[in-house]
Amino acid sequence: MALIDRTVTGFLDAFASPDPTPGGGSASAMAGAMAASLLSMVAHMPKTKTNAAPEREALDGTQSELAALRATLTALIDRDAAAYDMVVAAYRAPKATDDEKAARKVAIQNAMRVATEIPLETMKACAALLRLAAVVSANGNANAASDMYVATLLAQAAMKGARSNVDINLGGISDPAVAASLKAQADRYEHT
Repeated sequence: MALIDRTVTGFLDAFASPDPTPGGGSASAMAGAMAASLLSMVAHMPKTKTNAAPEREALDGTQSELAALRATLTALIDRDAAAYDMVVAAYRAPKATDDEKAARKVAIQNAMRVATEIPLETMKACAALLRLAAVVSANGNANAASDMYVATLLAQAAMKGARSNVDINLGGISDPAVAASLKAQADRYEHT
């Protein structure tokens, strides 16, 4: 069963289990999805900051992107767990012969790249979320200030958690050009 199809209790139990997945990458994506949900809630409220038409227009302009980011981040919860499982499977590949060793090495590098690209996607989504959080915070109902604040904190935590996964996984990529390219992407998303 996919993580996202579990009950909240089942989801939390999966994180609490001794299994390595789901882990921090999935938790980061979940935090981002929660941030998108909170921002969407505020953007959909009938009352804006001062009930001015430009505020309503600004909030309405965020809604489709917030829905898309929520969907992306929700999918990344399971995709991150699958990427880690791919890394584990690659390391468990047979290595008795030279051919097996070569195939295992390629599989590990492919898996490490995927395991780095998934949290990069989380970072990219969180960068967009943080931009939208500024719009929602500037125009949203003041009574939802704590919701907007929590959403921003969740998006920031998701960004930092995903960045941590990127940095850890970069260490397993043997091609310096690939590692440098992935790091540059992470730097760009983090400072957007």
